Amino acid sequence: MLPWIHLATATAPQGDTLRLLRRGEEFSIRLGDGNELMSSRLSGSEEALASFAFERLAGRPAPHILIGGLGMGFTLRAAQAIAPPDARLIVSEIVPELVDWASRHMGSVFGDCLSDPRVEIQLGDVGQEIRAASDTYDAILLDVDNGPDGLTREGNDALYGKAGLRAAHRALTPGGVLAVWSAAPDRKFSERLSLSGFEVDAKTVRAGRTKRGARHTIWTAIRAGA
Repeated sequence: MLPWIHLATATAPQGDTLRLLRRGEEFSIRLGDGNELMSSRLSGSEEALASFAFERLAGRPAPHILIGGLGMGFTLRAAQAIAPPDARLIVSEIVPELVDWASRHMGSVFGDCLSDPRVEIQLGDVGQEIRAASDTYDAILLDVDNGPDGLTREGNDALYGKAGLRAAHRALTPGGVLAVWSAAPDRKFSERLSLSGFEVDAKTVRAGRTKRGARHTIWTAIRAGA
């Protein structure tokens, strides 16, 4: 078996070390302790995050979409494949090096997706972007950390707690969609979504594009009311 080759290291704002590794054509981003955050061979659930959200938008013209976390671009590319030409796809990424890695090391994964005129990369905390917005986004897609119950960065709890969900509700347009990826199911998170004014649907999907791999959870929550 081919060995893993270390390509680059980055430090997240709260001090976490991220490492980019490559083995043949496969890439892996891991925490300093070795915990794998994402792999280029497992993209099915991240792609489902975008497809489930767009299904709920029902052909809304010129949708304004906020994507929390660039990662390896799976959610972004799935959104690009579905979104109309007049869509705006804002990607909020808190670790600047990940954007550099996309072109410097992972060109075979990203292709030319970041040169799409519909795409804008915003460096910063997606939580701050959400809290600053009001009736702005038709959909917010969150693939941040390992989900509501699998946090590796303590600050991400503000996204998934009651205050964070109320902020997401305000940031969405009426009927807008909050889609959330998680490594595991979380009944309490479903309850918090409902209490925050969302109509909630949770689905379990495979990590890969086939029926193999771990099962992940995707919530699609609709902002109820005007």
